[in-house]
Amino acid sequence: MFGKQKNWFGSSYSKPKNVHSLENLRYLHHVLMKNAVVTDSNRSLLVETLRAISEILIWGDQNDSSVFDFFLEKNMLVYFLKILRQKTSRYICVQLLQTLNILFENIRNETSLYYLLSNNHVNSIIVHKFDFSDEEVLAYYISFLKTLSLKLNSHTIHFFYNEHTNDFALYTEAIKFFNHSESMVRIAVRTLTLNVYKVDDEAMQTYIRNKTAVPYFSNLVWFIGNHVLNLDNCVRNDVDHQSKDRLSTLVAEHLDHLHYVNDILSLGIVRLNDVLTDHLLNRLFIPLYVDSLTRNNGVGSLDSKQQDNHTHISSVVSLFLLSQVFLILKHEPIVSTLADIIFNGNEDTVAQQPTDISGIECEILNGKLRAFVAPEISLEQSMEKVRESAGTPIQSRRRPNYRDVDSPTEKIEYSIPEPMGSSSHSDSKDTDEKSDTTDSNQPVSLVVNNCTDEEKSLAAVTSKTEMTLANRPYLASIFTALKCADSDYSAVVLTLSTLRYWFKSRH
Repeated sequence: MFGKQKNWFGSSYSKPKNVHSLENLRYLHHVLMKNAVVTDSNRSLLVETLRAISEILIWGDQNDSSVFDFFLEKNMLVYFLKILRQKTSRYICVQLLQTLNILFENIRNETSLYYLLSNNHVNSIIVHKFDFSDEEVLAYYISFLKTLSLKLNSHTIHFFYNEHTNDFALYTEAIKFFNHSESMVRIAVRTLTLNVYKVDDEAMQTYIRNKTAVPYFSNLVWFIGNHVLNLDNCVRNDVDHQSKDRLSTLVAEHLDHLHYVNDILSLGIVRLNDVLTDHLLNRLFIPLYVDSLTRNNGVGSLDSKQQDNHTHISSVVSLFLLSQVFLILKHEPIVSTLADIIFNGNEDTVAQQPTDISGIECEILNGKLRAFVAPEISLEQSMEKVRESAGTPIQSRRRPNYRDVDSPTEKIEYSIPEPMGSSSHSDSKDTDEKSDTTDSNQPVSLVVNNCTDEEKSLAAVTSKTEMTLANRPYLASIFTALKCADSDYSAVVLTLSTLRYWFKSRH
């Protein structure tokens, strides 16, 4: 009569008084076993059980190794998966993701981390079909993926990237959210991608380059370009300056895009940089930024009908965006190519189609590689194709003017085309040296000495070129912008900024 009573789920287990103990984990494991099927009556109990398990595991990681031994012995992550695969409420999904996030964020012992990542249960959770229409579920899911990416190194990468099946769920599932409407989700995805790229693993980087680089970067560039169009529309329609806050937000987001791109390029991964550079130049900077310099200012040879055939932005916006590109990006091939086109090129230069060294599909837009156009399919569709083809052997292939990326040990010289006018660089250098010697004997103007750095830069360009601007419409548009009207000094500031950043990048 006075014996020990069983609790409501028919177990003789009673909850230990010490919550931070192996006995309490045994008790919680028993709760999971007895409540394998989620119902309305045990939903709250399971939520609290999941929360308590993460708390005990973190304590055990720092104080008692037997806690993790029991967790692994009973394969408790399997219970997490079984709960997920049922039609559970959002509260259990949120608590489970929160539990996993807290657990991996606080694990310090490498052995414990390896135990958790073994058996591929974490990857099964990553590819689970969550209800991402629920913002809270998505927030915890992305946070969980980002936390996992912080644990990546040359040892743990093999728990996520399977070289035999050619599958990398942590990366491919995350980049599907690169263009999500919520800025915090986009930031988390960017952080994750940078953490992945930093891992020095040849097989994984080859997979990234061959399977995901082209679809990801093409969709990223298209996303940035559409954001630029929104920024341009805001400038065009805000005549009375009533949308300053929105314009500031759009500008800040564009700067974030450029900093993210610069972070990728700064990692110095040649295979990735070649792909990203090609997409940036030929799908964004040249066809949209540079080609818009001559729009609406009467400069250039294209008539209005031809201009309307191409997507473009206002010349003032393009000038501002280019100044930010020169300011933020440090990748020499991009900076030098843009500078040479602006100072020496024309519409025919922009219309020339480059050699495909990045894997851009030639079928798009009748074979034109240099154009601001949308990718053939979305990134999510591309990643689904990648997952469907996982496990198939990578067939050896070579692209024009590009190294065989499937044979990373093969050393092939990769030469970047010389900028326009570089063939006469040495002759012009000798001419400049002679002119400098001649000018040194001439009296120095007091006005020049009192000029600002920007004015000196502009004077240097004017004195050295001594050329006609008729066949240099992009350079002509920059000089035209200096002729400000109605006391509008913004164009002057943007022009001088562009010149200044260009000179800084060249020296």
